[in-house]
Amino acid sequence: MKTTNIMIVGVGGQGTLLASRILGNAVIGEGYDVKLSEVHGMSQRGGSVVTYVKFGEKVYSPIIGQGEADIVLAFELLEACRALPNLRPGGRIIVNAQSIDPMPVITGAAQYPESIVEKLREKAAVTAIDALALAKEAGNSRAVNVVLIGLMAKNTDIPYERWIDTIKTTVPPKFLDVNLKAFDLGYRCDN
Repeated sequence: MKTTNIMIVGVGGQGTLLASRILGNAVIGEGYDVKLSEVHGMSQRGGSVVTYVKFGEKVYSPIIGQGEADIVLAFELLEACRALPNLRPGGRIIVNAQSIDPMPVITGAAQYPESIVEKLREKAAVTAIDALALAKEAGNSRAVNVVLIGLMAKNTDIPYERWIDTIKTTVPPKFLDVNLKAFDLGYRCDN
């Protein structure tokens, strides 16, 4: 059984840690060995947050090196660019087509790059969706993370029901309905 390497990237407050817990719990439920590693930057100030999720028959280290990620799940466009060197040849980027200005852009010291999705597509297979719009449709703009997990999940061998059961046991009850709807919208997305 091949080890699968997934890198989840975003900025502080986007729910990368909850997404990694949902993913990790779902694959544990399918009998895989799983290792998680969370790398926090200035996450409370909107800085980069990276989570590594590795699973397979036996996994020894949670770290995903340069050129090793099978999937980069990016909650923001610039974070997808930053993670690109970690993607393996033939890997896939699933990205929320949303930009969140980092501090240098906010202060006017830099400009946010243009045409990021097109530039990413020159180097990798990319699925880009407006996960923010789907999260709002689900009832909460903060559910972007679960929309993207849903989109990724439909391309795995893990059954839909396992994902739903995992969300029910991982997400706090007061946010459960929104997150189930967000997952379903991502899962049923045509991209």
